[in-house]
Amino acid sequence: MFTASTVLSRRNILATAAAGAFGLFVVAAGFGRTLPSAAGQYPVSPTSNMGAALTAREVVGPAAVVPLTQEPPAKIVVDSPLPGELAKGVAIVQFRTENARILPVYGPAADAVSPRVAHLHVTVDDAPWHWAHSSTETVIVAPLPPGPHKILIELADANHTVLASETVKFDVPRQ
Repeated sequence: MFTASTVLSRRNILATAAAGAFGLFVVAAGFGRTLPSAAGQYPVSPTSNMGAALTAREVVGPAAVVPLTQEPPAKIVVDSPLPGELAKGVAIVQFRTENARILPVYGPAADAVSPRVAHLHVTVDDAPWHWAHSSTETVIVAPLPPGPHKILIELADANHTVLASETVKFDVPRQ
């Protein structure tokens, strides 16, 4: 015979098991990762104490919840494609931006958003067209035939005005 306390304790066991499974999912998905300490990871800022850990503001910039009265120019930094994947005809290009957040927000009203929002225009091998890349995920271009290639990555504001750009040139090796 089941009593109210038996039912409650079985519910608690099920709830605990479900919470544990969710916790494993979160850790496996990378949501529970701990970021490394800023100390030793970034160059020492001229405004910080030499050798002291950088503040969060020095590493990630101003808080995104407070409008800025003046914003420094937007910048994009693009790495060369990963060489191991190039042998398979796949260009995996990592990038980061400074003074612009990559978000799928477009149009004139987005100009008023501060800090500024932007997206990428990606052009492969001087094609007459490009695509909009509106996330911080890595740019992946495949399949690419063997030979020389280039990828133009432009940082554009919500109205598609280019703020900064960088081109990566590389060769896909022959199999």
